[in-house]
Amino acid sequence: MSEKALHYLKENRERLLNKLSDFLAIPSVSTDSAYKGDVDQAADFIVTYLKDIGFDEVEKQETAGHPLVYAAYNGAGEDAPTVLFYGHYDVQPVDPIEQWKSDPFQAVVRDGRLYARGSSDDKGQVFMHLAVFEAYMKTEGNLPLNVKVCIEGEEEIGSENLYNILQKKKEQFQADFAVISDSGMAAKNQPTILYGLKGFTGIEITVNGPDHDLHSGMYGGAVRNPIIALSHILASMKDENEVITVDGFYDDVEPLSDAERKLMEQAPSEDFVEATGIPETVSEKGFTAKEHTMGRPTFEINGIYGGYQGEGTKTIIPSSATAKITCRLVPGQDPEKIQELLEAHVNKVAPAGVTVEVKKEKLSSKAYKVEPNHPLIKKAAASYTRAFGKETIFIRMGGSIPVVEWIEEIYDMPIVLLGFGTPEDRLHSPNESFPLDSFDKGMETLVYYWNEINK
Repeated sequence: MSEKALHYLKENRERLLNKLSDFLAIPSVSTDSAYKGDVDQAADFIVTYLKDIGFDEVEKQETAGHPLVYAAYNGAGEDAPTVLFYGHYDVQPVDPIEQWKSDPFQAVVRDGRLYARGSSDDKGQVFMHLAVFEAYMKTEGNLPLNVKVCIEGEEEIGSENLYNILQKKKEQFQADFAVISDSGMAAKNQPTILYGLKGFTGIEITVNGPDHDLHSGMYGGAVRNPIIALSHILASMKDENEVITVDGFYDDVEPLSDAERKLMEQAPSEDFVEATGIPETVSEKGFTAKEHTMGRPTFEINGIYGGYQGEGTKTIIPSSATAKITCRLVPGQDPEKIQELLEAHVNKVAPAGVTVEVKKEKLSSKAYKVEPNHPLIKKAAASYTRAFGKETIFIRMGGSIPVVEWIEEIYDMPIVLLGFGTPEDRLHSPNESFPLDSFDKGMETLVYYWNEINK
């Protein structure tokens, strides 16, 4: 069965690339209301394609924001497994436009890469799945398993309406397992199973002092400086060994097993110094930089501001200072509990003479992990290896994908992260691109995988 589909994909490669280029030409920027019509057009593109492929049910479901596309194919029979395929058709803004070497919404091929906004995140990877479905339907007249499709238009703005839809329409989206291609590989042409994602949460701390900026000569020594007070608070939350010093922060952390540490050791090592320009790496005491990035929680100050920011000197005691903090979490940690622990620490160490306000991040998510030896994961690894001709490696990622946690929470189904992007894709940045090797071998992987699942 797979040979006919593979032949079809090769014979129709240029047509499919042109169709993908038409998809990429739609500026479906979800964060900017000026593009609302374009976001809607991108949803229509998917609806039309799914109908042309031959899906039984295709719906453009309106939400409080941008539409969601649902589709179902039930032709494989009651005994066949059902997969829920999730993706998103919205894209990030293109700014700064002057840094693009070509029009971000006119796909061009340079040096074996397809350049356009959304080529990797996530239109290109969504399209690969649809093209594989087309190949099966045009050559076999059916798909090797039942499929449900959930492609949204709000991922880049936090999937604002998706959680409620998945809860409300639980039966409609129910499946045996889910597949998401909104991630990548450790290196180009290096098949990679992403079997774990970190959770996410954060807080914003504002330290308030006087009700207006004060002359530092007249009031210095009598009034607590909010910036200095905030600095003391922040310095008390993490020590020089990269250990987070908030009471209870590590209590629920699932420890890294010896087997997992071995998997992480085998993963390709990114040259952090070369990639970032830092003089040397740092990591939590007792763990390597790879282990800390993949499998240990983190605490980062993302921004800090207060007082005079202009040129020269302005001798004041500022009235307030603010810091934004985010934490990446690992299995076992609850985002709401972590927020409470952070808030309690801030209130405990806040010095006299100021008041402190803690604002909690609304968009939080728990970490996700599936066992690397799960049958669905092993089949995915074998399919990757067959297509790319390299042994598949297993990694956990420091990033977060909230929809993964939601699907696990609502449906209690295993989730397979089949990503084909690469570290050089420049996601969310000017000159986003996607390797044509990933396009070709990724679709080949999917063909093998659906056949393996059918077996």
